[in-house]
Amino acid sequence: MQTSTKKKLKDFLRVSSEFKLGQLDTERSHLKTKNLSVLAQENVNEAIEIISDIDLKAISILENELGPIKELKKEIEGTIESGGKVFICGCGATGRLALTIEKLWRDECKSKKVNLDDRVVSFIAGGDVALIRSIENFEDYPDYGARQLVELGFSENDLLISCTEGGETPFVIGATEKAISISKRRPFFLYCNRNETLTRVAARSRVLIQSPKVKKVNLVTGPMALSGSTRLQASTVQMLFVGFALLKNNKIKDDLNFLYHFLKSKPYLFLKSFIEKEANFLRQNKLLLYSTDENLGITVLTDTTERAPTFNLNPFENFKDGYSIPSNFYLYFPHSRNSLEAWKLLLGRAPRTFLWKEVTDETCFDRLTGFDFSCELISKRRNLDVSHEFFSIHQKEKGLLFKLGDLEHCLIIENNRPLIVHIILKMVLNTLSTLVMGKLGRFQGNLMTWVKPSNNKLIDRAIRYSQVLLEERGITASYENVARACFMTLEQEQWNRSLVMEIVKKVEKDQQGHDKVI
Repeated sequence: MQTSTKKKLKDFLRVSSEFKLGQLDTERSHLKTKNLSVLAQENVNEAIEIISDIDLKAISILENELGPIKELKKEIEGTIESGGKVFICGCGATGRLALTIEKLWRDECKSKKVNLDDRVVSFIAGGDVALIRSIENFEDYPDYGARQLVELGFSENDLLISCTEGGETPFVIGATEKAISISKRRPFFLYCNRNETLTRVAARSRVLIQSPKVKKVNLVTGPMALSGSTRLQASTVQMLFVGFALLKNNKIKDDLNFLYHFLKSKPYLFLKSFIEKEANFLRQNKLLLYSTDENLGITVLTDTTERAPTFNLNPFENFKDGYSIPSNFYLYFPHSRNSLEAWKLLLGRAPRTFLWKEVTDETCFDRLTGFDFSCELISKRRNLDVSHEFFSIHQKEKGLLFKLGDLEHCLIIENNRPLIVHIILKMVLNTLSTLVMGKLGRFQGNLMTWVKPSNNKLIDRAIRYSQVLLEERGITASYENVARACFMTLEQEQWNRSLVMEIVKKVEKDQQGHDKVI
């Protein structure tokens, strides 16, 4: 093991107790999806139905949250009427939902010709560039959350809505604590785990949950369809909660009732042929361009970018780099002229970036514009010895039109409220991408065995999943020894391999000739 790797391992083990989150509901394995990887291979329709049922159950919890939604709505209205701003923050999936909600707000202001679009400010750990690629370890530092909040101009009359699926993300906690010290308004803190478990497992969460200066909103969704993948049900429920409170809609019960009956009708079974075709294209090493426009772009982008860390795929390449391995998926705005125009259309505003030289240059404006999903994308990939396939997704008068190769399907959606359309599209794409990856063997059972660990929480997840698979093979290995195997595997920088399975192989090899206890 290299000296630098030994130091990284030592540094991680020193703080690992703060990131051992396996007892949280959002990290546990869902009983209904224990066999999801097999179903993805052998019975796609059943897999689709199971995920849809889990989505339905998660959304149904909002029926008991109408009071807190109305309370947040009232606080938002009071903030804006008094000249203040509403800030929404998150990391990873919740950061992307924050940016999505702001885009919907701006679209609503534009359609109603109301000049309030700048009253909502969303931010994600690392700035807008992290919408495409999370900044390494950024969410592990509470000071970064506080700093971003302050630099965005948060003031004493402003309201912060903090979204964290698990309830323990240091970045979001740091932003929330800073908001308490600045604003006269109590911040709202949204999370998806039970208080008694969260306060026991994560000491950093305990301070906020027990504080009278914070309005807690506990949305217990239970385990995700894919273990730990909070881009699924947890972020869906939080996006609905914040969207209902922020957007001008007084028919929340009607919308929930519509979603209930919509999901009950099993509308996603059309996905089977799309899942099989996309998986076949990927097996043929074809690159997929998800072609859409500014109406749906941010939700399409969210799902395609989240595939890279979840399933260890090539992330969106940055065209400012000399060369990057081309991404399996890329967003495509064929009618935007250049990168900056595409970004403005995507966000409904100019992108927000910053440069902290002492931390990283990955968050700067130049880096952001290197991710180019405009009409120039094709020419920039011209020299690649690969072929492209286009997955077109557009909104029609009565629903969403999907086209992939010779496949075409219009998903009828009778409720055309933008929030509802985006939530449905999110669930469709989450189901599609999860089961495509299942077809390609990118998870086992319902464990994210191909997870790419870009922060301490994901490193812990890889270690825990390795221990589960080792125990299934009759091997009991200590957390420290599996962590050592994890860092040694990461040291080799072997791209396009299952990190968890590589760890399992290494521990198995190391124990040969010894008792099966390490």
